[in-house]
Amino acid sequence: MDSKIFLTEKEMPQAWYNLQADLPWEVPPPMDPGTKEPLTPDKLYPIFPKSLVAQEMSRDRWVEIPDKLLDIYKIWRPTPLQRAEKLEKFLKTPARIYYKNESVSPPGSHKPNTAVAQAYYNKQEGVERISTETGAGQWGSALAFACNMFDMECIVYMVKISYQQKPYRKSLMHIWNADVYPSPTDRTESGRMMLQKYPDSHGSLGMAISEAVEEAAKNENTKYSLGSVLNHVLLHQTIVGLETQKQLAIAEEDPDILIGCVGGGSNFAGFFFPFVSDKLKGKDIRFIAIESTACPTFTKGQYRYDYGDTVGLTPLLKMYTLGHNFVPAPIHAGGLRYHGDAPLLSLVAHHKLMEAVAYQQNPVFEAASIFARTEGIIPAPETAHAVKCVIDEAIKCREEKKEKCIVFNFSGHGHFDLSSYDKYLSKELKDYAHPEEEIEKAIKELPQI
Repeated sequence: MDSKIFLTEKEMPQAWYNLQADLPWEVPPPMDPGTKEPLTPDKLYPIFPKSLVAQEMSRDRWVEIPDKLLDIYKIWRPTPLQRAEKLEKFLKTPARIYYKNESVSPPGSHKPNTAVAQAYYNKQEGVERISTETGAGQWGSALAFACNMFDMECIVYMVKISYQQKPYRKSLMHIWNADVYPSPTDRTESGRMMLQKYPDSHGSLGMAISEAVEEAAKNENTKYSLGSVLNHVLLHQTIVGLETQKQLAIAEEDPDILIGCVGGGSNFAGFFFPFVSDKLKGKDIRFIAIESTACPTFTKGQYRYDYGDTVGLTPLLKMYTLGHNFVPAPIHAGGLRYHGDAPLLSLVAHHKLMEAVAYQQNPVFEAASIFARTEGIIPAPETAHAVKCVIDEAIKCREEKKEKCIVFNFSGHGHFDLSSYDKYLSKELKDYAHPEEEIEKAIKELPQI
């Protein structure tokens, strides 16, 4: 069997998969932040195009991918499924390790799968500008790439610490004609309010979301775009898992464990959602979400209604959350610094269909370095969290003398994150575990629904 399993462009999935059609439970509805009543679709029209609102509310099992989008997807899709044979040999494990290589997209991650879709639907409805937030910069660069493809303006509020740590992500966005600002800024009311409250703030995704939503709400020609969390974002990412299913069938493999890192949840959900129906039918398969101890949303958060942003401009979503006022430490995995997890993913976790593990920074970078030295690809700090779990599970297989098929989503490369590797190699990287008392404080400030 070849070490890389490819699909032809004709074999690429022609529709996205909606997990809601097969779940025995309903996703708790988003709530209006003003009335605390279930949100009606029209309340979302000022910030999202109607077609994406329809996808957000849809219960249809399949949503057809437009031909124009399929043509753009072909720039990098289908992506390869690769056997990590050199890593297996290094670990002396009987486990068979595969990774879905989403780093081959132009921006270097899985994010364009939804970015080009969102840009397409906005363009169809005459939108001229899109505003967004970004943590590590993967989402911002993906949306900049997508907006450039459709000749649209792109405004990105980048979490300040990532803006400072990852200058080349900013450069990439500028090449694709996006305007990028370190959040919190003095450009918006919410930004000024947060700077007054936290003058030395490193920023957070919640803060950046507040600024991006305000930008869209106050400009008629602008809509807001989110890179994770919402149903339509997870829907677009299922092309990853659907391809993986086809590739595993070619390899004659039956996966035992699927692993992915989680910030808001888009790459992991898109990867394993197509496999959930198998588990619901009784198949013995594990889904493991990996997060940072600096932002332990699944492992220490609560399943409650909360705002998606810091100021409280967004709808209230029922999700695992650390509280919208939670400000995580400035770890290098900027994409994992979000206070909440996707409502659909949270529902799956609440019903124990998946599990979660949290890791410190240094062991994560150690695992990433092992992967880079064996397989040759440098993982993004977020992806490195998944790599750490893969290595742990493979070692467990070695110790228990069990053969298992472990598959993970290699969600992005780390070519723009080399400064964080420098910190690790020079032993300047600090581990962070967010204090329990700070988590408890943020949880107490959750809205009462």
